[in-house]
Amino acid sequence: MKWLTWEGAASMGFGSITGSGFLAAYALLMGANNFQIGVLAALPFLLQPTQILMIVVVERLKVRKLLAVSTWTLSQALWIPVALIPVFVEIPSALSVSALLGLVALRSLLAAATAANYNGWLRDLVPSNVLGGFFSRRLTFATVASIVFGLGASFFIDFWNTQNPGDAGVYGYTIAMLAGAIFIGMASPVFMALAPEPLMQTPVGGRPPLIDNLTMPLRDKNFRQLMNFLFFRGFTANLAIPFFAVYMLGRLGLPLSAVIALTVVSQLSNILFLRVWGPMSDRLGSKVILSVCTSLLLLVILGWTFTTLPDRYFLTIPLLVILHIFAGIAIAGINVATGVIGMKLAPTGNAAPYLAGASLATNLGSGLAPLVGGRFADFFSVRAFSINVEWIDPTRTVDLPAFHLTGYDFLFVVAFALGLVALNTLTTIREEGEARREAVMDELMAGSADMTRAVSSLPGLRFAAQFPYSYLRHVPGVDVAVGVTAYQLASSTRAAMAAAGRGGTSAETIARRVSTAVQNTAGPISDIGDAGAEVAMHSARGVMNAAAEVEESAETLAGGALIGISQVVGRTTSRSVHLIEGAAHGIVQGSHEAGASLYNAVTGALNSVRQVSSILGISEEEVIASVANSALESAEEIGTEAVEEVRSAISSATDHPVRDS
Repeated sequence: MKWLTWEGAASMGFGSITGSGFLAAYALLMGANNFQIGVLAALPFLLQPTQILMIVVVERLKVRKLLAVSTWTLSQALWIPVALIPVFVEIPSALSVSALLGLVALRSLLAAATAANYNGWLRDLVPSNVLGGFFSRRLTFATVASIVFGLGASFFIDFWNTQNPGDAGVYGYTIAMLAGAIFIGMASPVFMALAPEPLMQTPVGGRPPLIDNLTMPLRDKNFRQLMNFLFFRGFTANLAIPFFAVYMLGRLGLPLSAVIALTVVSQLSNILFLRVWGPMSDRLGSKVILSVCTSLLLLVILGWTFTTLPDRYFLTIPLLVILHIFAGIAIAGINVATGVIGMKLAPTGNAAPYLAGASLATNLGSGLAPLVGGRFADFFSVRAFSINVEWIDPTRTVDLPAFHLTGYDFLFVVAFALGLVALNTLTTIREEGEARREAVMDELMAGSADMTRAVSSLPGLRFAAQFPYSYLRHVPGVDVAVGVTAYQLASSTRAAMAAAGRGGTSAETIARRVSTAVQNTAGPISDIGDAGAEVAMHSARGVMNAAAEVEESAETLAGGALIGISQVVGRTTSRSVHLIEGAAHGIVQGSHEAGASLYNAVTGALNSVRQVSSILGISEEEVIASVANSALESAEEIGTEAVEEVRSAISSATDHPVRDS
């Protein structure tokens, strides 16, 4: 993992010298048009089907490391002839553009072959429970390297252009790429070679036939939905993002150093939030991080339409800074969560076809988008749509351009609209331990003090320290942010039980620990409302999950859980019956997951009726009915044996037989 972290730093550090901003500017000097720049951005993605061939090879040879290191070395080395194009070919010319496209295409083929071997290798090497943290640390080091080398190269090129005006300016790019390839780019495969490779595991039941192996991700409904999301997200993002640099260089007239400086602002916010998104992905799940960060990125893309009205104006630069800040925040979460969720949903020992499928979906969308975007940009470059506001008085008429779209602006609006489709596909994916969107917002707000102390030290980011995040709790359309989720609540209450010690703990002690755990997780909430049942369910589920780790009986745990949950959640909601039903559901579900006795768990819950009734201020009969009905409904989801066990517990605890309804 250490060597793979260094490999990422070297790879991304060199990538900042060959990234979209540099490569687009380099291509413009060679005479490339919008469509050719779109092709240049699309090639690395469109050639990803090479992974299918490499899966066949690696399944037969089982030498992932040898294949990955070999293809990656050749891929990085190809940047040397790319840098030397101006030395051997006239600039600008169609031949120089063709040479650039051809070499980038070959390089992209080799990079795709590397990914097919590297992803499965990494999946088997890094434990699943630390994937989010590992990716965030790796991306942090890589982003720092990218900032250092990207800024250095951009300042060198601007200095070179001042000393060598005219056609000689292209040689600044040649020198920067040559130095980067030799001293940074070639270090990446060296670090990769130093990382160990675990033996390829054989899936349970053996490996299926090759065609079945390749199509397995498509037959897995959940993973197929992930592939749909990755395709739409890749298409949406790359319909607009590859043209940001061209937009700033051309329409806004910014120098390359200013474009790279804005990229650095984005990367700084990226680094700050990598340490937020990585651990949060491990706690809350990757799906919710993808949802929040994709939404933010869509707003960023739409925001680019307001950087001109219709030309550059006094708010253009401040708006660009803000957009780059939020783009860095969003992309940090997307990069971490995308890498993690694919690996989580891929089966151990046979991850290669699944990860290749995810990669192909992403790259197909990402590859088609720049081609479409290039055509769109050319088509709309001679078209415009404006909404103006006029002020007329006896002495003058003032025109205020309120809204103006032309050229790339249309592209940004279309990308935003298509991004909403991507968000809709995300809702169909199921991830173990997934949380709600509101949980992420609540956790961000709860930790805003720590984050903004770091943010406020950066020029241009200080505004975040005074930003009133708490107002988001009252935005129409957003549910009450209770700050709790299935993962958080289940984990915190389970940890509270594990910390209670072994043996001899009473239901009252358990109740106090549950109350404290839920209160610490939820924070100061004035009214949980409809979320009370969900809070109660996952809190109780976490308590019962601890049954396998502590010596307390399921009966004692269940009674303490119901009392403790009533004490803390009952103060924040008037829907007491729903709270009890949620807790009873969680008790049965958690007991089943832990292999504990459902009979004892339901008996313990019913034995706590008197205390719960007193806490909530409702009759004992209502408490009994709520526990019994919800426990039976939960048992029905498990199976016939569970239903009989719960019925027996209810009959025994209440002296009333339970019949079929």
